[in-house]
Amino acid sequence: MEFKYMDGGRVSAGFRGESGDCVTRAVAIATGQGYRDVYEALSDGCRSQRGPRLSARAATRRSKVSARDGVMVKRKWFKDYMAALGWTWTPTMGIGTGCQVHLTDGELPMGRLIVSVSKHYTAVIDGVIHDTHDPQRPASDLVGGRCVYGYWRQGR
Repeated sequence: MEFKYMDGGRVSAGFRGESGDCVTRAVAIATGQGYRDVYEALSDGCRSQRGPRLSARAATRRSKVSARDGVMVKRKWFKDYMAALGWTWTPTMGIGTGCQVHLTDGELPMGRLIVSVSKHYTAVIDGVIHDTHDPQRPASDLVGGRCVYGYWRQGR
């Protein structure tokens, strides 16, 4: 697949340095929303998620949680957030099915997608990957490239 460098507006929003914000970037790129708006919404979700009972010190740390260090995309609040934006989830892999869809040309539908691959989310728009690095893996004789676990797509 073709790759195009894009940070989703992270730098222009005033963010610097490295972070684990692939979900924020992918959502900002695919939806066309501003990076800061997506970052704030996802940070609010991260802070709201339930966890173990916390000491007062741990609770203070939780208030500083943000989308900078990753988003738990399997949480209900994240799925509700994406649904509120009008996006639906399409799984491409199930237990025991093996990899059916790869991050390669012709295996994903056209349109604006937020694609889940192992330990990463990336935006794919009309068959072109938009990200800060190319998440593809080379295809071998046995494997067709990096496996896609599923994708978010607008509408349907």
